Amino acid sequence: MNAHESGSPTRLLFFGEERLADGFRLIGFESFANPDPREIDRLLRDLQRQQEQAFVVVDEAVMGQDIPQLQRVLREGGRIVVIAVPALNAPPKLTSAVAARLAALFGAATLQSGATGERA
Repeated sequence: MNAHESGSPTRLLFFGEERLADGFRLIGFESFANPDPREIDRLLRDLQRQQEQAFVVVDEAVMGQDIPQLQRVLREGGRIVVIAVPALNAPPKLTSAVAARLAALFGAATLQSGATGERA
């Protein structure tokens, strides 16, 4: 029986910079501030082994690191959903596979914040 069938709740996890971690902690996420890539790798491996459902938010710095289990989760999808958020002081920068496809279709400028308004 997997976690979904047993009625186990979806785990909410955040990996990233300390200031963002504080905010995610306030809304109920298990937060890991400035985590070591090995810690992220181990936690994601544990989630997969235990067949747990999870919604994982990482900052862009974590998303850019070479973390084998993170790359595996992103490739495979399934019970673990991962999204990236920008740093607090950084302008939004969409770097997902969907963003890459949209940029190819409409141009990269379409996905950037403009001075006259937000585009996404």
